[in-house]
Amino acid sequence: VISGTFETLRSQVKSESCVLTVCDSPVVIWPNKGVKATPDEITPDTLCEEIHQVYLILKKPEFKLLIKLHKLSLSVLINLSLTHHHTHYSSVKLLSHCKRFVFWCCSACERLVEALAHQLCEMEKVTLQHMKGTSLLVPEPFHFLLPEPAGLVTVVYPAGVPDSQLETQRKELHQQFELPDDRPYFRRANAYHFPNEPYRDGYLRNPHLVLTHPTLDDGKVYLVQGIYSYHHYMQDRMDDNGWGCAYRSLQTICSWFQQQGYVERPVPTHREIQQALVDVGDKQPSFVGSRQWIGSIEVQAVLNQLLGVTSKIMFVSQGSELASKGRELANHFLTEGTPVMIGGGVLTTGQIRYLILDPHYTGAEDLQVITDKGWCGWKGPDFWDQTAYYNLCLPQRPKMT
Repeated sequence: VISGTFETLRSQVKSESCVLTVCDSPVVIWPNKGVKATPDEITPDTLCEEIHQVYLILKKPEFKLLIKLHKLSLSVLINLSLTHHHTHYSSVKLLSHCKRFVFWCCSACERLVEALAHQLCEMEKVTLQHMKGTSLLVPEPFHFLLPEPAGLVTVVYPAGVPDSQLETQRKELHQQFELPDDRPYFRRANAYHFPNEPYRDGYLRNPHLVLTHPTLDDGKVYLVQGIYSYHHYMQDRMDDNGWGCAYRSLQTICSWFQQQGYVERPVPTHREIQQALVDVGDKQPSFVGSRQWIGSIEVQAVLNQLLGVTSKIMFVSQGSELASKGRELANHFLTEGTPVMIGGGVLTTGQIRYLILDPHYTGAEDLQVITDKGWCGWKGPDFWDQTAYYNLCLPQRPKMT
């Protein structure tokens, strides 16, 4: 029955009732008809029947199968509910303010249909592999952006089965795509996030990506690798203004390890950070619930206690010495790629610039304000106290994953 159902789905994908819509775009495609629609042809008052029933549903109104290929988000809709027994078609508010249209070639449509059919095959395999009696686990497709030439690939996992139980499958995928074993690529946290999809937790990701790199003679840019969340003062209904900056920097680092798939635990709260320091013997029990500062050494201890992550500490006796650490920092970003926490005074001289994510920001999650006001930005010599000392915490990637 399961195999027959998936075969029916594959047939429908290859039939003329299949419709592709590009998310957040006025593009409507019937890949198996060679038909496309322009904004002038479709309006909010256009009947479903007139546009080949573009907004058609699979039995349940909430069902919507999503396929994403080459970083382009597409919705796939199939007409099953509107049959010959229904003679009245309601209009669909589909498009408005359409300004552009993308033309598709037949070969691209064929590849999209083939990819979707293949994904359904993989979903069938996973469903059959993990069924127990009449109990079924929902097959969930995940999309992973791999190093070239692989690009974006789709892998299906059974819902409810933790990553720790899928290690054999992930090892096979690493071998298939000739990927190293010292970092995660196929854990759920590694799944590609399309630009127009909002994050449910509300935190901004990688605000530095909207910045323009500084211009230096013969200069090279070395950046954090992967994805992190921006944590700063006053988030999570927590008033830590004036004392919680290192806690927030630590949370940003923890988010990096979580979103790269190294750990599954959520980003720790202030209280969990304080309790970890008590557990390792660094603080007294009264420290929990206090408003006391922490620094780079404490960040190093918490990363090891909660995540099992080791860190190197780089000590700089005064800000004017930071320029001499440029190559060492560049090598860190090149080999480890983790965010660096700066504790002590506040780094740079000469022909070096530092990309700083400042946890002292107290406003809303407004990317333009954060970048325009310099809360995330490239900093030059005038930004730093040249006489203050600094401890830099450089987290290291785990070597075995």
